Amino acid sequence: MQIEFYKYQGTGNDFVMIDNRSGFFPKDDVELIERLCDRRFGIGADGLILLENDSETDFRMVYYNSDGNQSSMCGNGGRCLVAFANKLGVIDDKTTFIATDGLHHASVGDNSIISLQMIDVDEVQKKDSYTFLNTGSPHHVQIVDDLEHYNVKENGAAIRYGELYGQKGSNVNFVKKVDDDTFSLRTYERGVEDETLACGTGATAVAIAMNAIGQTDKTSINLNVEGGKLVVSFDKLGDHFTNVFLTGPAKFVFKGSIEI
Repeated sequence: MQIEFYKYQGTGNDFVMIDNRSGFFPKDDVELIERLCDRRFGIGADGLILLENDSETDFRMVYYNSDGNQSSMCGNGGRCLVAFANKLGVIDDKTTFIATDGLHHASVGDNSIISLQMIDVDEVQKKDSYTFLNTGSPHHVQIVDDLEHYNVKENGAAIRYGELYGQKGSNVNFVKKVDDDTFSLRTYERGVEDETLACGTGATAVAIAMNAIGQTDKTSINLNVEGGKLVVSFDKLGDHFTNVFLTGPAKFVFKGSIEI
């Protein structure tokens, strides 16, 4: 069977997009999805996303990591899917869609800038050397020295597979403060099992964590990721973070077809 796909990227976080509104795609074929994401034997991507019909919103997002398994929310993937839906004519400049972590609102701006509302965060676990929170996916956030030369893959894997998070593991973010409203981060993503050029839920987690532990009092924070720049904004009510938005570019790369 020949399938049509679209390739998108958000600050270097890249995805294979498939319009599955007709329901043709074999969603439970883990090996197929892993092969499509393979950078040597397939199309190549950090993940694969299906755009599907939903009876109550504009569309449904179904996200797979590059290991072929369905996964928790992907922020940059969500932004790219909004851009894809806009390209297909499914939506105009505003949308509401459903994902694994619930309802999301998003808007399409100029120059391929997509702003995506993330889930509220009610709990931030503050430890001596790290912070843990869930922004649609679980994230370990840790400030480190010499971020530029830090071994993200080795140290990230040690935390992801360590006793701290058990079998399910966690995404792991290493952070450097630039100034009061800017932080740099590098992320080890579970399911990809490597460093990625960007992680939307990770950038969101870093922004909220840095505010929660007193590294900044800003509620609009610039995040430097390896693939570009993102902005996370939120309202803070005590320990509750609401109206959380992840904003940045989401760009169409190319369209193609592949035999499966």
